Amino acid sequence: MQELLTFLAKSLVDHPDQVQVTKTESSEAVLYELEVAQEDMGRVIGKQGRIAKSVRTIMKAAAPRDGRYVDVDIHESYDSYVHQDD
Repeated sequence: MQELLTFLAKSLVDHPDQVQVTKTESSEAVLYELEVAQEDMGRVIGKQGRIAKSVRTIMKAAAPRDGRYVDVDIHESYDSYVHQDD
């Protein structure tokens, strides 16, 4: 699942080297945190959030049917703040 989200994100962005996916699990839910460069936020979210909604739908459809909730949070990468001064 983590590889699927990484593949989808890298396919959408201009800076695929800054894509990072972190997985957090609990007994009730699985949370994937997607970090992308600041310049790529619009590409990942899309107009009116359509791309982000589609990515979340794909992840929920691909999730194992084990009764746990699956969600994707999208954040700006910390690296984009560090490299802004360069």
